[in-house]
Amino acid sequence: MLTTCRIPPRPRQFARWPGMFVLALLTMLASSPVFAVTGELDLTGSFVGFLAVAVFVLAYALVMAEEKIHMRKSKPVLVAAGIIWALIGWVYVKAGMPAESEHAFRMTLLEFTELMLFLLVAMTYINAMDERRVFDALRSWMVRKGFSYRQLFWITGVLAFVISPIADNLTTALLMCAVVTKVAEGDKRFINLCCVNIVVAANAGGAFSPFGDITTLMVWQAGIVQFYEFFDLLIPSLINFMIPAVVMSFFIQNRKPASLEEDVWLKRGSRRIIALFLLTVATAVAYHVFLHLPPVLGMMTGLGYLQFFGYYLRRTLPRSLERKRTRYSQRGDWKKLESLGSVVPFDVFNRVARAEWDTLLFFYGVVMCVGGLGYMGYLGMLSEALYTGWNATGANIALGVISAVIDNIPVMFAVLTMEPDMSHGHWLLITLTAGVGGSLLSIGSAAGVALMGQARGNYTFMGHLRWTPVIALGYVASVMAHLWLNAESFHVFG
Repeated sequence: MLTTCRIPPRPRQFARWPGMFVLALLTMLASSPVFAVTGELDLTGSFVGFLAVAVFVLAYALVMAEEKIHMRKSKPVLVAAGIIWALIGWVYVKAGMPAESEHAFRMTLLEFTELMLFLLVAMTYINAMDERRVFDALRSWMVRKGFSYRQLFWITGVLAFVISPIADNLTTALLMCAVVTKVAEGDKRFINLCCVNIVVAANAGGAFSPFGDITTLMVWQAGIVQFYEFFDLLIPSLINFMIPAVVMSFFIQNRKPASLEEDVWLKRGSRRIIALFLLTVATAVAYHVFLHLPPVLGMMTGLGYLQFFGYYLRRTLPRSLERKRTRYSQRGDWKKLESLGSVVPFDVFNRVARAEWDTLLFFYGVVMCVGGLGYMGYLGMLSEALYTGWNATGANIALGVISAVIDNIPVMFAVLTMEPDMSHGHWLLITLTAGVGGSLLSIGSAAGVALMGQARGNYTFMGHLRWTPVIALGYVASVMAHLWLNAESFHVFG
């Protein structure tokens, strides 16, 4: 799931291995579905069921080939979702039970809609802060300071860990990468090392916050883990980041790059938009914790805050420009005076339009495809194979490793749809492993995929792979820390 100091647009994500291949392979190990996630008809052994699996495998293969065929990843999964549910509808109509399949589709759609609206508001605020140059200003400050390479390594890593729980791991990774590539331009070895550290830090930081990653948001929205309970994963997440970072820091030459001059002025209202975003997050949490209402209601209310503030900015823009022209003229600050000519009114709906719509539509397609396959009975078989054939701890750790190859969104949605009977500690465990497991490979997370595009030639798959053993050590240590620190939660069932 940012150079007059503009962070370049996000590259399209590299695709990963077709997740359904592993799903189909594991389902063959099971004997029969045992969890109530299937429809009235078991279609797992039917021609329709096999056809639906084949359609999803083909769609994911096209997603995997996105960079070669230059087709956005949302297209194949959207079509696959339509075909899979059409097959379900056809079978249920023939069986005289059209209402059951319609109800199942509506429930799956409702799950996606809540998450989509939540993400849309968060993306709108991030885009609004980007337009007001909040991220540019942070980057400019770091560039001007002239930090040493070792300081830059630690500062970008720590900031990635701290910012990603609020701003999401992808945006944070892009921002920190922009700083590194600007300051250490030409030093491929150092840039690669920093990018590895940033990816690990951003993914670890996103694992202990509902706002840090789509998977954590899915768990929170499902009501399985409460907002404050995610912070039980803070220390395991910190360990996941710190162990690889400490090892990698010994391989950095402690020299100082040439300082750069780069001035960025925040646009009017930038600090207030940050405050409104924090207020929006607080509203969503309050609605969920105190009123027992879906968090998306609080987020949509927060979008209203931004709309009112956008109205205020537009209405008061002429008066604000006049005051600034007078002030800059008196000071003789011609550079700032000239910049006023490029000021445009703030438009909330333009920020909405700039949201990652391909990501949202891909998310819809994956959710509907996995939901349809679950309704056919395949997720019940997978749940039997993983959570009955294995124990929950081993299954959740393995799924975290698998998420380094398969997108963690279908992995997490599959687990949520399976609803295995496991303790609260195990739900926290899969939240942790799905969040940080993607750091094992550069293609294992949105942050890693994006940085391969942004730092092309400097940060590569093989460059990341060299550090995978160290990252795996952090992964194992974080899991062990959770099992030890939160041992009591493994005796509490939801």
